[in-house]
Amino acid sequence: MNDWFGDRPFEDGGKVTHGRLGLRNTWRQDEGWNTSVRFRARFDLPNLRDKASYFFVGRQNERELLTDQAEAFTREQLLLEERRREDQTGFAGVGVALRKNIDFRVGVRGGLKFYTQARYRKQWDLSAQDRIEFRETIFWNTKDKFGSTTAFDYAHAFTPTLALQWQNSTTISEKTDDFAWGSSLGLFKRYGDDRVLSGEMVVTGETGAEENVDEYGVRMKWTQPVYRDWLIGEFIVGHYWPQREDRERDRSWGVGVNLEMRF
Repeated sequence: MNDWFGDRPFEDGGKVTHGRLGLRNTWRQDEGWNTSVRFRARFDLPNLRDKASYFFVGRQNERELLTDQAEAFTREQLLLEERRREDQTGFAGVGVALRKNIDFRVGVRGGLKFYTQARYRKQWDLSAQDRIEFRETIFWNTKDKFGSTTAFDYAHAFTPTLALQWQNSTTISEKTDDFAWGSSLGLFKRYGDDRVLSGEMVVTGETGAEENVDEYGVRMKWTQPVYRDWLIGEFIVGHYWPQREDRERDRSWGVGVNLEMRF
């Protein structure tokens, strides 16, 4: 891929800055079993280094890719079914770091369909225990046209290993003309290297729909290394109250097991 942009060899300072390959198995009482694979990686290429650019590639949920959805509200974290052919897409592109907190991405997804994103991210330390983070993504793609995703997170550290996190995300586009939103509130307890136990209350919905609240529930999650520090295991159990079409609000248990390789 480095050769697409010039003559300098990849060995001349090229590297993978970060990447993830994950295999997830989920079960929900209202949807049954589901297996999905996700992959994403970012490369610093010698032929792009002088332009403050990087190359990225992967495969993930198409909707979440195009809107730059926050991880807490992805389908895999909500234990929702994800069909490989209908819901997932491969993608690749080039990003440019314009400033420390701003970057611009141009990419293609399945079927050589273009999409672009301008992303801004900023953190503020309100005190030694309190931090807020703001993220804004302006996007364009052939499916949604123009739109934006706004995320706002607040964290309060009770102790060095126990924290409260409040996470929020909203997305609007020309196609929907309504806000798809999500909010979660939870406690996160660390037990050393990449060992985290969390409990969260989660709610998602969309304005303009018959039911503004699409689903709410609670989830518990345990994360720990399986092999050294690059193979991570994750176990999630949740109980949800989804609203589906014209039926009364249902109740559903869910379980998820994920194995992720980080590189």
